[in-house]
Amino acid sequence: MAAPMELSCWGGDWGLPSLHPESLTVMAYAKFSGAPLTVNTINNSWRTPKGDVPVLISEDIVISQPAKILNFLRKQKYNTDYELSAKQGADTLAYIALLEEKLLPALLHTFWVEAENYCSVTKPWFASRIPFPLSLYLPGKMSREALNRILLTKGGPPLYSLSEVEAQIYRDAKECLNLLSKRLGTSQFFFGNTPTTLDAFVFGFLAPVYKVCFPRVQLQEHLKQLPNLCRFCDDILTCYFRLTVSGHSPSGQDTADANLQKLTQLVNKESNLIEKMDDNLRKSPQHPPRKLTTLKLAAGGEESPLNRLSP
Repeated sequence: MAAPMELSCWGGDWGLPSLHPESLTVMAYAKFSGAPLTVNTINNSWRTPKGDVPVLISEDIVISQPAKILNFLRKQKYNTDYELSAKQGADTLAYIALLEEKLLPALLHTFWVEAENYCSVTKPWFASRIPFPLSLYLPGKMSREALNRILLTKGGPPLYSLSEVEAQIYRDAKECLNLLSKRLGTSQFFFGNTPTTLDAFVFGFLAPVYKVCFPRVQLQEHLKQLPNLCRFCDDILTCYFRLTVSGHSPSGQDTADANLQKLTQLVNKESNLIEKMDDNLRKSPQHPPRKLTTLKLAAGGEESPLNRLSP
């Protein structure tokens, strides 16, 4: 009997099982391959053994990063790519690298750097799901990490100003979406009628852009002009996650309003909680950390070039 596998990831909204691209990628692959994962929504990544999500735990093995998690699932005989040719396998790696280089910076910017999106959607959504007092700190930290990653990869010559960087990353993202749309064509999935690793990665990148309701929707507007990519996301949500294909989950707006109200209440109580925090920390029991063995991949192990999708 196979060892139980538990996946810890960020939660979802707007009709998505998760808003986190990395988490969506792993969840989609598990659905495609039939891997029996128990999904555990952890809305505070600092509570996970490796300080990040998604994280897969199987007995005493802890694995993070989508490429490594997918590689582990393949070794457990949950492989969506077993019918692919060598050329199709190479194409998979090439398109995943394209996603990371061309689409990821615009995705990070849309969620974490674009001021109106961050202040009205991203920050309130994450803050309302993170325990106090981390809710006051962690969203800002994630935003700074996103901006630093964008500037590190795209901020060199000849792009010197932030406005030039922003213009370039959105041009690159739209070009990437056009290439994906052309490659998908009228097919149900990228390699025919059966979903593979590439479909999981593309879904993880596109679904948050497609579904989340932002006030600034430059990338979303371009995506919605490519109906085959929108149909691709809707089909996966309907067939594999049994979720609504509308822009919101049935209670999406009510949930958003409740979250914003919850955040406001937390901020209003900040002064009282800070006064009690020191006493609570001194009185709380201390437990030694659990020792877990981290999976080490062989040097020749199968792994995509995509290591980390978001901060």
